[in-house]
Amino acid sequence: MTERDALHARIAASIQGAITAPERDALLFEVARWQAAHNPVFARLCRARKVSFALPLVPEAWPAIPTDAFRYARVATWDDPSLDIRTFRTSGTTSGARGAHPSRDLSLYDLAAERAARDFLFGPRRMRLAMLAPHPDEAPDSSLSYMLGRFVSWFADQVTWCWREGTLDLAALRAALDASVRDGAPLAILGTSFAIVHADDALAPDERWRLPPGSLAMPTGGFKGRSREVDPAEMRALIASRFGLDPTRDVIGEYGMTELSSQMYEREGRLDVLAWVRATPVDPDTLRPVRDGEIGILRIDDLANLDTAVSIQTADLARVGSDGRLTLIGRAPGATPRGCSLAIEEALGRSGR
Repeated sequence: MTERDALHARIAASIQGAITAPERDALLFEVARWQAAHNPVFARLCRARKVSFALPLVPEAWPAIPTDAFRYARVATWDDPSLDIRTFRTSGTTSGARGAHPSRDLSLYDLAAERAARDFLFGPRRMRLAMLAPHPDEAPDSSLSYMLGRFVSWFADQVTWCWREGTLDLAALRAALDASVRDGAPLAILGTSFAIVHADDALAPDERWRLPPGSLAMPTGGFKGRSREVDPAEMRALIASRFGLDPTRDVIGEYGMTELSSQMYEREGRLDVLAWVRATPVDPDTLRPVRDGEIGILRIDDLANLDTAVSIQTADLARVGSDGRLTLIGRAPGATPRGCSLAIEEALGRSGR
């Protein structure tokens, strides 16, 4: 068994079973040490920061790879792109560059996605699903579409794809909603925030449903490049009013990103951090952890990212509460935070430091 295979087995067991915070941090160190020897982007960043893995380190002692680095470099622990079984890509930026997250093995992604969704969305049941996002065949490079496709295998007893060829299929959505109410069968509405708002705009004001108990909605993603944006509280109220759901219990936001392999879910405006994930707000300039309760830009250490980057630096503002749950504040305004900008240069080997 290779070192990579041994780490994979330990991470899989942690996702499927249980792991304490000290055990998680110790395993994060071992993965980071292995990645420093096999991921050229991470290795350059560690050299620039003079980080040595000769002795055990706490996670904040090694650098995280900024999400923007995925736009300019291949972030992976294997060199041969022919071994990639899938590459997830970001939605793009005004410059046209798209971040790319290659995969040679999606088994940890699948374990993490199923465990989190079972714990926070579905429980042990199967139910009807209405998808307001592209089918995986239409968007093979979308991590969200891939995840929703896996949800069909794990959780669906019936599924309706309501977003086809970039267009809302309003008739299909109405049919799924009507059938759920008629049959008394709970329905899960899953999709992008933009698509859900678009559906709400397209429906007549008096078209409202009271979905059966056990129904839920999972909005995810932002509104980049869209004409109308809705804040999270308004989104919950909009969904609850249109579909007859409890806004605090039945509307469960999802937080994920192309560069990660794990997703977190929101209850009452705060995210539950998964046992195999470490979420740390850090100072935008120094990238060091801020004090408890303070706002920083969110660093995420994700054990499921074994083959790419176990430590990711986002530009999302966040605060961690005394209960360990995470409050997202929004994106850091303006230009890329100074600490992230410097880390990108170091990761790409362009820094003069």
